Amino acid sequence: MKYIWAPWRMQYIKSEKPKGCILCDLPAEDKDKQNYILYRGVKNFIMLNSFPYNPGHLLVAPYRHTGNMDELTAAERNEHYELVSRCIKVLKEAMNPGGFNIGSNLGKIAGAGIEEHFHSHIVPRWNGDTNFIPVLADVRVVPQALADTYDALLGKF
Repeated sequence: MKYIWAPWRMQYIKSEKPKGCILCDLPAEDKDKQNYILYRGVKNFIMLNSFPYNPGHLLVAPYRHTGNMDELTAAERNEHYELVSRCIKVLKEAMNPGGFNIGSNLGKIAGAGIEEHFHSHIVPRWNGDTNFIPVLADVRVVPQALADTYDALLGKF
């Protein structure tokens, strides 16, 4: 049997799970580094996904709580997608991925983990970043700690 160590997960496993909406609550706190918030725009913000598919997995979310993309104002929507575009530029410069997966999961049936607050995912991809482990062992290996990714991207937006 092979073991994959991820000791940082124990903190999450033992922690009390927050009530409410983290996409509302975290930006309301003055703890950007602890909450992995990289950039604050006027209507939206950028943060690291705490449970990433790959290093550099970013989220762009409006400050306003809505689960419906069609309820965004023109200003919220325009800034949202400007920030998605900026994420791609920054990740290209900082991490040199070979490609990206970009999207939003609208509704629980579509895979939304936080269905009540619209947000977009920007996932950098590299050749070979998916291998046999997820297929055979149902395990995902993320090769970089969140704090290291945060430090690498901080100030680039």
